[in-house]
Formats: sequence, structure tokens, C-alpha cells
Amino acid sequence: MTEPQLRDQPGLDVPEKIEHFIGGRHVPSVAGGTFGVADPVSNQVYAHAAAGTAQDVDRAVAAAGEAFRGPWPGLAARARAKVLNKIADGIEARGARIAAMETFDTGLPITQAKGQAARAAENFRYFADVIVAQHEEAFSQPGQLGYVLRRPAGVAGLITPWNTPFMLESWKLAPALASGCAVVLKPAEWTPLSASLLPEIMTEAGVPDGVFNIVHGIGEEAGAALVAHPGVPRISFTGETTTGQVIMRVAADNLKTLSMELGGKSPCVIFADADLDAAVDSALFGVMSLNGERCTAGSRILAERSVYDELVARLAERAARVRVGDPADPATEVGALVHPEHYERVMSYVSVGVGEGARLVAGGSRPAGLAEGNYLSATVFADVTPSMRVFQEEIFGPVACVTPFSSESEAVALANGTKYGLAAYIWTSDLRRAHRVAAAVESGMTWVNSHNVRDLRTPFGGVKASGLGREGGQHSIDFYTESRIVHIALGDTHVPRFGA
Repeated sequence: MTEPQLRDQPGLDVPEKIEHFIGGRHVPSVAGGTFGVADPVSNQVYAHAAAGTAQDVDRAVAAAGEAFRGPWPGLAARARAKVLNKIADGIEARGARIAAMETFDTGLPITQAKGQAARAAENFRYFADVIVAQHEEAFSQPGQLGYVLRRPAGVAGLITPWNTPFMLESWKLAPALASGCAVVLKPAEWTPLSASLLPEIMTEAGVPDGVFNIVHGIGEEAGAALVAHPGVPRISFTGETTTGQVIMRVAADNLKTLSMELGGKSPCVIFADADLDAAVDSALFGVMSLNGERCTAGSRILAERSVYDELVARLAERAARVRVGDPADPATEVGALVHPEHYERVMSYVSVGVGEGARLVAGGSRPAGLAEGNYLSATVFADVTPSMRVFQEEIFGPVACVTPFSSESEAVALANGTKYGLAAYIWTSDLRRAHRVAAAVESGMTWVNSHNVRDLRTPFGGVKASGLGREGGQHSIDFYTESRIVHIALGDTHVPRFGA
């Protein structure tokens, strides 16, 4: 397989230059800097993106601040909703192109990239519905009425990751714009391609100049400047836990409100009474889909001891048949990992697992016939113990770790035995046990007898080192707005007369 095959996808149009979008215009960096962006199949630079600095962030925040003082925040909910639905129309009209760009830029299999593009459009349609349907609270008591005013918070800084870039950008943009905020988006530097379509989509939909801005750049410079900027009261970040800790420290200086979805090492707990066919399907999909580069991956498979050997054998046999290859091929199930740096990191964890004594039962190496590109066969470790790094640390690749347990209490202890707490998956036919374990597992989101199927109305986020705050549904609107209470006296006011 060669890189030109990936470039030859229908609808794929790869620019050689990617600029910022500030105040309704494409602009280079003030300092003129750029950085190269490579695709994960050839690892050859295909474009140069503008390298944002604090000066570029200043320009973008100034443009957003000016737009926020314009008509956008004061538009009626229905008027903003119409714009959001036009954005969704623009995404759907470009669905094939967006998916091709994501596949080219990230290495995601094309079938999964198409699903991400469709979900992005749905995010905008959903939040258009939310703001039209929402209402505020009123509180009545004898002699007094109180009512809540909801106002957009101001300029929102959105920092997005590289694993499903376009969908996760939409996940933040839709509620921020729906709420009446102006935004500055800082896409991940490894995968800026699909974001380059957003200016065209936003302008076509009628988003006023300055309401939507993009600053590209390296996280340590452009992202850090956005977090530190005093004109940005909201920061929504998705990424690594260590980066989240840095953001918290910097944001404290200006008492910013943060929403952060961070790392995960989610357990998939399989009891002996589970539907093992469905559990194997879900466990394998949960850690191998999106190339394993997903925050909610059920990468720790905890199996009850009486079915442990059978599950290990079945997972190993299925993993050995997972189709790894050209991301543009509809038959591909696992594509190329996003970047050589990340690929080396994932491969180092395979070496760590072997060195720690875990039993490698599938994968662990480059697939035959794929001499170039960031490819790893679907990998399964068995006999993984809680003390091992591969049990404790987020790998973020197509690597599953299987650990046995003997009792419900041990399963819960193992599930909770890491610093993370984003997602959990429980497989059992015992309804009472399902409720007990779901309540005992420390995770922001838990699925019982299900894979990662999520209603957009529900809260999304983690506990412990997996993040803080919640987004999704009304929780997102709450984040991007301020609620203010107004108290009105309905009659004569009787106040104690101090000093009379």
C-alpha cells in the first residue's frame, strides 16, 4: 500500500497550506511560522499549517470579543438554531469529503470516519433543538418572585484532540455557538486538515465574522496562550491528563471555568453468566475501534475466572483476524496510528507488557505486508496483573489487557484499581448484580450489556484523573452560560430599620 492510494479517495482535496481563520478571514501567523503536517500511512509531510503564537491568539480573542459585543449573543434562540441547522446541512453536504479528510489525516478506517462525520452534523442539530426548547426557572413565595436569566459566558476557548478531530470539534462548537458565545478553536496540531473546512461551512451558514475563529499551532504555544488569555473565561479541553493538570494551574490565575475530559483506562467486566458472544464482540470493538485511540476504550478486560481461559482464547482468535490495513479500504477494521511519535509510544507499551511478564496471545508487531506506515496488529495480553504498567497506564492503541477475577468484590476492586474513572462496561445476566456493580464502579459513565452507545442528552465526563465537569445536553449549555437570579418584591418591603 502506498500513500497515493490514500490521496486518491473520492472527494479528497488536500491543501498545501492551512491558515488561521480570524475575524472572517484566512490569515497567516503574525510571525510567519508554519509547521509540517504528515499523513500516518506514508509519514510524509502533505501540508504546512500556520504556527500560532500568543500574538495570533490575541488577534483571535480580540475578534471574538468584538463579535460577542455584536448581535450574535442577543439573537433569539430560534434564529441561532436556524444557523446551527444550516451548519449541519453544510456538514452533511460535505460528509464524504470530511470522512476522506479524516481518514487521510488520522488513519481512521473510512467506515468509522463516515460515522464520525454524521455524528458531527447531529451534534449541531441536537443543540439547535436544545436552545429552542429550553426554559428557565422561576421561584415564587409570598411577597417575592425570583427568576433566572441565562446569558452566554463570553469567548470560549476550545482545545480539541487528534483522535476524532472533526466530530469532537463539533461536540464543543455546537453548544458554545448555541449558547451565544464567540469561540476560538485550537485544533490538534497532528490533525488540522478537516478543521480547514469549518470556515467555509460557518460562513455559508451565516455565522457572523469573528464569532468563529481558528488558531492552529503547537499546544505548548498556541494552546497555552489561549488558556492563559484573560479574555477567555471558558476553556473546554479534551486530551491527556497531564496536559489537563497544566491547564488547571494556568487557568487558576484568571479563575477560568474549565471543562476537561481527560485520560481513561476503562474496565470491561465480564461475569460468567454473561452472553459471552455479545461480550466478546463488545470487548473487542471497544478497544479496537477508532484504532484503539479512544478515551472510552474498554482496554482492561476483567473476566471471571471460570470463563477466563475461554474468553482469552476467543479474544486472541478474533484479534488475529482483525483486518489491519489501508484506512481508505472499507474492509479495514484497524488503520494506521496517527503519528510516528504516538506509534512508538504504543509499541513501547507492547515491549513493557512483555517485559513485565504479561502473556502476549495476539498481535504485538507490525502486520505482514505493511512495511511502512504506523501499523500495529490487534494486540491482546493475558495474565495482566494490577501492578503492571499496561494495567495502570493509558496506552491509546489497539491493545487489550485481560485479567481474571474470582468474585464480585474482586471485580469491583480491579475495576477501581487505577487513577482513571471515565467509562466502564459490565456484562452479566443478573440484574441485581448489574445494579450493584454499576453503583460501585468509579466511573463517570457506565454501560451494562452494551458497548459505547450514547444519548446526546446524557452527561459526558469522568471522575478521578479522567476529568472534571460534565458536557452533553443541558450540561453543555450550563457550561457555556452564566445563570443569574433576579428577585422582585411583589408588595411592600419590610426591612429591619437599623439605626432608626
